[in-house]
Amino acid sequence: MSVVGLDFGNQSSVVAVARQRGIDVVLNDESKHETPALVKRLIGRQFSDPELQRDIKTLPFAVTEGSDGYPLIHARYLGESRTFTPTQVLGMVLSNLKSIAEKNLNAAVVDCCIGIPIYFTDLQRRAVLDAATIAGLHPLRLIHETTATALAYGIYQTDLPENDQLNVAFVDIGHASMQVCIAGFKKGQQKILAHAFDRSLGGRDFDEVLFQHFAIKFKKQYKIDVYQNARACLRLRAACEKLKKVLSAKPEASLNIECLMDEKDVRSFIKREEFERISILILERVRKPLEKALVEAGLTVENIHSVEVVGSGSLVPAMLRILTDFFGKEPRRTMNPSECVAKGCALECAILSPTFKVREFQVNESFPFPIALSWKGAALDTENGGADNQQSIIVIPKGNPIPSIKATTFSRSETFTIDVQYGDVSELQAPAKISTYTIGLFKPTKSGAKLKVKVRLNLHGIVFVESATMFEEEEGEVPVAKEAAKVEVPKKKVKKSNVPVSEIVYGGMAPADVQKAGEKEFEMALQDRFMEETKDKKNAVEAYVYDMRNKLHGKYQDFVIDSEREELTAKLQEVEDWLYEDGDDETKGVYIAKLEELKKQGDPIEERYKEHTERGLVIEQLVYCVNSFREAAISNDPKFDHIDLEEKQKVMNECVEAEAWLRERMQQQDLLPKHATPVILSADIRRKAEALDRFCRPIMTKPKPAKPATP
Repeated sequence: MSVVGLDFGNQSSVVAVARQRGIDVVLNDESKHETPALVKRLIGRQFSDPELQRDIKTLPFAVTEGSDGYPLIHARYLGESRTFTPTQVLGMVLSNLKSIAEKNLNAAVVDCCIGIPIYFTDLQRRAVLDAATIAGLHPLRLIHETTATALAYGIYQTDLPENDQLNVAFVDIGHASMQVCIAGFKKGQQKILAHAFDRSLGGRDFDEVLFQHFAIKFKKQYKIDVYQNARACLRLRAACEKLKKVLSAKPEASLNIECLMDEKDVRSFIKREEFERISILILERVRKPLEKALVEAGLTVENIHSVEVVGSGSLVPAMLRILTDFFGKEPRRTMNPSECVAKGCALECAILSPTFKVREFQVNESFPFPIALSWKGAALDTENGGADNQQSIIVIPKGNPIPSIKATTFSRSETFTIDVQYGDVSELQAPAKISTYTIGLFKPTKSGAKLKVKVRLNLHGIVFVESATMFEEEEGEVPVAKEAAKVEVPKKKVKKSNVPVSEIVYGGMAPADVQKAGEKEFEMALQDRFMEETKDKKNAVEAYVYDMRNKLHGKYQDFVIDSEREELTAKLQEVEDWLYEDGDDETKGVYIAKLEELKKQGDPIEERYKEHTERGLVIEQLVYCVNSFREAAISNDPKFDHIDLEEKQKVMNECVEAEAWLRERMQQQDLLPKHATPVILSADIRRKAEALDRFCRPIMTKPKPAKPATP
């Protein structure tokens, strides 16, 4: 069994699964730059979320509201219009990554560690776990992407201090968000000191600024409004993304797009200074997460040893200047920005798995949000307002270690409910309430009972009520030693009993729906493999057509007569025309049959060429075998003295016969043209050499007889 780390935010992963599935969620290939936002920006968020509404305006596919208030992605699957939930799409991505990992490892993949953004809510984390279940994966941990990056950095540092903590800031400016993490390193461990983020600040924002700049410019200059044409928007956004990369390396760049809209070619030019000027509102937001991370870590910039920066958005030179100015030191790029998260996830997965032995390294994670419990007061609690009074406490403060368990005690005489909710939603922009738990039924004494409710923050960063225990005091006689004599003294006993706990998660998938989605994913995966095999067979036919046509006029030229060449060339042209017309969308069996039909004519030609090129080597092997045994048979070497002359003669006869057979066959072969069917095959020569070896070797390697024992 293998364990892997998965970074599902990788752009190529989303593109790959969309292609493999035959799912058309983009208008054309030029919209690939939008795909990284697909899963991260939609999963676990309500359709009415203002931020989601801003995001879907730039997505190259339709997103509508489902009956449950969450988004649905519209796509065409196998020619039919279909809708998929973001969780289903993530399941497809993970399933595809699982398949890639299994092919590379040549082993089954089940256990994994999945990287998620810092800002993922409880619902989003549950959705990732549901998607993993759909894909047939078992996540050992959901780990924050910056924590994974820090692990990929720290575990390879061999000079970490024993006592003094080495503080490193990790800044990840990705396609759609900015995440900051400050980690403290000591020998064999890392501790996350603080998290901060801006989940709407990333490389795509610079793309959008350029897009809006040129959209306005082209409207004035060329009288075209790209906002009125979806294809033009996609092409301009793709060009702006490329332009941004050029401006990262050069002080100025040009933009040229042919037939952008209304058959008009557009051309423009921009300098880096102007690009930074129109991006000033984005750049001004960079410092806030940096400042917040430092404050929450209780550090100053002087306490930061180094700054590691990753993510495509960090390539903008102005971003690096801001980071340098803020920390007072130049950020370093010692890590592969495309692999650091997945690498850290894989390392954490190996650490958690008992299957692998990894260098001792402890990862101490912290939770980025405060979690509160909320409930209504007990009817008898008149001092606090009674049953109508809503009470709450922060049970898991911000920065709390992951995982951990907290306990709260309640005095109750009947079933009651507890809400788990965020203590502060200002950063999250999400509904406060996460889940509701019903504690009961239970039958306490008349005076009521105390209930101890345990709340667990698990390794995935998901909060839930784990258990409820009722404690009741009972009168009883307990024997107590007093003055060396046993006296029955009245004492209260405490009775403990478990109380049922039922859960409602707001917005989460029901287990039955997850199972159904998993079954559907399995069916689609089978369809994927069938489509992939069909595509491979079609490609094999196409490759054979081009390859054989070139070889007929190249290295196969002397091995085929003109009429045979013309006939096969015509057949190849016929199949090529068929491939691009009626044969463009055929079944796997049809492509197999078509290739076999071509090979009936092509294989004899290929076999003649193959025999001609291989014959010399196998002849050398047979001749070497003949000469070796003949020389041994006539040798005066004492090591062969114990072999009878009659046996040696048999070896000589076999060598002569093999030599004569080869001479006769080669004389016949030399008289034939290259395009004729060979009279002697390499396989025949090989078998002759093997037969000679089987006959001669036992004779010539016969051991000497043992000397008689001395009396």
